Amino acid sequence: MRKRVIKLTLEYDGTGYAGWQIQPGVATVQGALEEALEKILKEPTRVHGAGRTDAGVHAAGQVAHFETAGTVTAEEFERALNALLPADVRVVAAEEAPPGFHARYAARSRTYRYAVTFADSVFTRRHAHYVAGPLDVEPMRETAAALVGKHDFAAFGNLSEDYDTTARDVTELRLEETLGGLEFYVTANAFLYKMVRNVVAALLAVGRGELTSADVKRVLEDKDRAALGPPAPPRGLTLMRVTYSRI
Repeated sequence: MRKRVIKLTLEYDGTGYAGWQIQPGVATVQGALEEALEKILKEPTRVHGAGRTDAGVHAAGQVAHFETAGTVTAEEFERALNALLPADVRVVAAEEAPPGFHARYAARSRTYRYAVTFADSVFTRRHAHYVAGPLDVEPMRETAAALVGKHDFAAFGNLSEDYDTTARDVTELRLEETLGGLEFYVTANAFLYKMVRNVVAALLAVGRGELTSADVKRVLEDKDRAALGPPAPPRGLTLMRVTYSRI
């Protein structure tokens, strides 16, 4: 019997997790989902995610899929999973996907938001990075515009064995001023490990006057990861959306 593919759209607060991907001895989002599915299906079931969010990173639109030969409907999976999952993980939607659908490999783009707050409040510490400010936003926007397009982002990716090339196509890198902070929106076909957080850290350095737009362009061209400082903290980062050509 051909197995059915169930596509899940998820949201989670990543504060208490060591990331998406299963790791021994620590709590992960993938692990929580697979544990819940095993209770429903009475057998181990592998869940594949569209993005391997890092420790402390959140999601408002993560996509995952799993295969099953059972007769449980997508709607029943949604209800059952939400009854079993921890309070900080929720299935927003469950639906049947075409045979061969893969949450990661079929994805056309991913969009992340990074939130910065200028107020050090207990109500924002889990989901935004506190920056004392002030920041000069215009050179940050100029620098962001220079990073849009197809580039080799080796300087903005921490070491990983998950990819064969460090070239990525960034279709959007936008800054929005909010009441009391900033939000960065980044869309690309795929991302290197910690790429968004490294980009945000560089833009914040420009806003503080520690780097110029020309400095960042030179780092990009030279592929010099050592020329940039540490990435921005994970708590400000949220995977907002994953797009597909068809479902």
